[in-house]
Amino acid sequence: MTRITLKIGGMHCPGCTPGDAAAPDKAIPREIAIVGAGSAAFACALEASGRGVETIHLIEKNPIVGGTCVNVGCVPSKIMIRAAYVAHLQRAHPFAGIERHDPRIDRGAGVRQQQTRVAELRRAKYEDILAAHPEIELIRGSARFTDPHTLAVTTETGTVTLKPERILIATGSRPAIPPIPGLADTPYWTSTEALVAEELPRHLIVIGASAVALELAQAFRRLGSDVTLLARSRLLRRYDPDLGTGLQAVLEREGMRILTDTEFRSVRHRRGWLGRGRFCVETNHGTLEGDRLLVAAGRPPDTADLALDKAGIQTDAHGAIVVDDHLRTNLPHVYAAGDCTNLPQYVYVAAAAGTRAAINMTGGEARLDLSVLPEVIFTDPQVAVVGLDEHQAEAQGIEVESRTLTLDNVPRALANFDTAGFVKLVAEKNSGRLLGARILAHEGGEVIQAAALAIRQRMTVQDLAGQLFPYLTMVEGLKLCAQTFTKDVKQLSCCAG
Repeated sequence: MTRITLKIGGMHCPGCTPGDAAAPDKAIPREIAIVGAGSAAFACALEASGRGVETIHLIEKNPIVGGTCVNVGCVPSKIMIRAAYVAHLQRAHPFAGIERHDPRIDRGAGVRQQQTRVAELRRAKYEDILAAHPEIELIRGSARFTDPHTLAVTTETGTVTLKPERILIATGSRPAIPPIPGLADTPYWTSTEALVAEELPRHLIVIGASAVALELAQAFRRLGSDVTLLARSRLLRRYDPDLGTGLQAVLEREGMRILTDTEFRSVRHRRGWLGRGRFCVETNHGTLEGDRLLVAAGRPPDTADLALDKAGIQTDAHGAIVVDDHLRTNLPHVYAAGDCTNLPQYVYVAAAAGTRAAINMTGGEARLDLSVLPEVIFTDPQVAVVGLDEHQAEAQGIEVESRTLTLDNVPRALANFDTAGFVKLVAEKNSGRLLGARILAHEGGEVIQAAALAIRQRMTVQDLAGQLFPYLTMVEGLKLCAQTFTKDVKQLSCCAG
């Protein structure tokens, strides 16, 4: 039979026959393998189990299951951020008649409480699930491809060879370490070490200007550390510039030093007494010294050890596995989900992708729709976005208009004595259809989903302006901003319809 190259889901599949592509096998596979044991992997395993797969090999190279989110990401960071917020309120709350004071911080006690909750969630959401599903077999080891259909798993006792009918790759990501001369020879922190450090630095230097860097930098500052943040360009350069500018003003008011457009020349570390030392970071701004250095410069996909080249699996320039909206790679039996792919790196995207991958691995047709994707950065004020900004819309040939409402026009923000931030809405000019929202506000992450639902339902700003919103709430800022397309909200009474 002549072998030809066909296109599956927007990607070429070298070596596939017409039957492979045009009529995929709809039978439920008896055996699948999942490389990784985080959110995407468990979502896939549970869905595949429910759809009748008899044997599910779950392969994890790390000593614990659960992946980044529960162990070293979302859960511990949000606990630390909340604790730092409480400390900040004690020191700098805005209300008259209530004493302000510097709290005594026992970071060790905080870390122990934090890690107890992490362990509880890992047990409830991952370990107990394994115990309840004997069809899901956990193999502790490091997997690599030896050919397109074969995985070799190196364990403590030897090598296990698997030839499953379907494979999902869900190996997540790892911290990026920029190639700054001397950095690799220093005892720098990544977010993993920073989250469990039981001693607060006197002066923390942070390299990075995106979500992880900003969240942890503010948390350490609020817990009492001096913090200098070094950004290669500006804060949040992927986002609307107003978000980074507004957030920077707040962080600087809290005492953080922020240096933008930084060129890194070298990093050195001098060891000192009792394990303390000094980091020296040479930049175009001069030499900066601190007792700890946090590198939070992104998270590339963790795919280097998989020998993807042996299977012929396509990756992009950063090592991310290329998938289509059905989570298929360029091999018809291999799928991928989560941070190891070219998808956005959010745990809720990973879980949704894992579920849909399982459906498609077992003969279904489930598409991952990311056209309306809410995003939140958990600084204070929070950064929350969904949909298109003006530049993105115009790049698609859409003529738009936008309105920005500062929070001193939102009654709840006034009642909180916390008016730092804004709500910005972007709409199609002729129809008024809502295209995007940009929010910088305390608990802005609790607001953004309302905007996401409005975009999903193709509502106009006039529709949004006419909705009933509870008073006093921060989400009312969406209604008020929508009203600014046709009214001057400063001339309206409270909760004006």
